This record gives sequence, C-alpha cells and structure tokens, in this order.
Amino acid sequence: MNITEALTFDDVLLVPAESSVLPAQTSTSTRLTRTITLGIPLLSAAMDTVTENRLAIAMAQAGGIGVIHKNFTPAEQADEVRKVKRFESGMVVDPITIHPEAKLADALQIKKTHNISGIPVVENGSGKLVGILTNRDVRFAENPGQPVSELMTPHTADKPLVTVREGVDLDEAKHLLHQHRIEKLIVVDDDERCTGLITVKDMEKAEDFPDACKDEQGRLRVAAATGVGDAGLERSQALLDAEVDVIVVDTAHGHSAGVMKAVDAIKKISNHAQVIAGNIATPDAAKALIDAGADCVKVG
Repeated sequence: MNITEALTFDDVLLVPAESSVLPAQTSTSTRLTRTITLGIPLLSAAMDTVTENRLAIAMAQAGGIGVIHKNFTPAEQADEVRKVKRFESGMVVDPITIHPEAKLADALQIKKTHNISGIPVVENGSGKLVGILTNRDVRFAENPGQPVSELMTPHTADKPLVTVREGVDLDEAKHLLHQHRIEKLIVVDDDERCTGLITVKDMEKAEDFPDACKDEQGRLRVAAATGVGDAGLERSQALLDAEVDVIVVDTAHGHSAGVMKAVDAIKKISNHAQVIAGNIATPDAAKALIDAGADCVKVG
C-alpha cells in the first residue's frame, strides 16, 4: 500500500510578512448563499450545548449567523427563532398586541414573557389601534382584574397617539421620536390597523452593531437545524412559520436519499428560506445536494 504524506491543521503555520493593508481597509464579509451575506464568515454549531436564542442573537449582531439546535420540540425551536427575529429591528413587524377588554394581569404576563415595556392595544377582530399600554400606565396599578381600557393611553380623534404609515424612513422615525419625546412609535396601515412598532431601544441596538446580519425588514437573521422524513418536514414547517432565514438539514451522512428528499420538500414549501444540507465530504455529494435544491452545502 502506498501511503502518501498528509497534513492536519496543527502541522501548518502561517508565516507573517510585510503588509501595507490596514485593518480598516479589510472586509470579512462573505456570501452564505446567493441571497444572504454575512459580515463575518462564521456560523455557530447546531448543538444543544452551543446555540439557542441568546447565542444566535450575539452571532447575528456580530455579522455571523447562529444555527439553533433541534433538541427542542418543533414548537419550542420555532419560539427560539421568534425570539431572535423580534430581538432587534428597524421595525418590529406584527408586534405583540393586547385587546382593551384584557385584564392588567394578562398585560403583565405578556410583558414578562416577551420582555417588552409597551404593548399596542387593538380592537378584537379588526386590529384597529385604540391605544398603547406602557410601563408608565401600569406602574402603580394594583388591581390585576382592571381592564386594559382603563389603564392605557388612548388613541382618539381628539388626542391621537403619534403614529406613522408603513414604509416610513427610519431617519424620519427617529426625528418624530425625538420631537415628541417618546420611546415608541406605532406603525399603522390606511385602516389604522397596527402593523409595526419602532422603538428607541431598537434604534440604539442597530447603531451599536452596524455590521449585524439582518433581513430585508431589519430583523436579525437566524438559522435552525432540522432532520429528514415526516418529522423533519413537520419541524421545517414550524420553522418557516416562525420566519427562519436558513434551514439546515443536519445529518451525519448528507449524501443520502433522505437528505435530498428533505431539501426538495423544503424548497417546494418555501422559496424564501435558504437551505443548507450536509454533512458531506466528496464532490459527488456536493453536486447531488445542489441538484436537489440546496443553497449551501455543509462539509465535515
């Protein structure tokens, strides 16, 4: 047997040389897929000891992307995705709302569960904006059964809240927040339905992380792992419903019929979400997964 010499990473050193390139002149950005660009070429591992929503948020803020592991139930994993998507944005799309008939106890539970300080109040059924419930409104409230309608800051024709229409420029939003000395700006459509929420906190986060990996709506990007077969497809559907950006079909041997079927099935459900498939180690495997519809392959 003819055994050739091979090297591993520990056998190789990079020798530094003179350079006229300054750090500020470099770019670490790279394409993960045709439609997703990363600020840094890093993905976190889809392991239950590594990536849940907190690391996925940190990864996206730094310019990379986190892959939330699949040792959750599909519903729990989808909730992890939603936490990342809601964490930071130019505008929170379809914000959490409450009805005026709800009680103070309901509002406090929502604020605690989702870690938010203000909740738009909308009519049950129509979604029309009728007010907002902030920390200021409930700070000294003591009766858990008191209706939200008695506590909220109302939105009326005589005294409307400061609102903006969909598609507002973020610079204009910042100006309005400053002009009216408010921290939340509600976005409404032509029928006065609440469709978004812009907050000072979100804007400050955006300024702190200028290289963050975000989607078209200014939300942090996030990936999540899934498997094959009917259970994997059910999980993928839950992740797509949560608006995940990337689904990773994660198996030990990616060059298999099950993985290729899974990739094909996910792409048929949604063309928006990108699909990574693996693990693979050969050119034939890469070609097979690409032919099946994979947007990126995972080697290892």
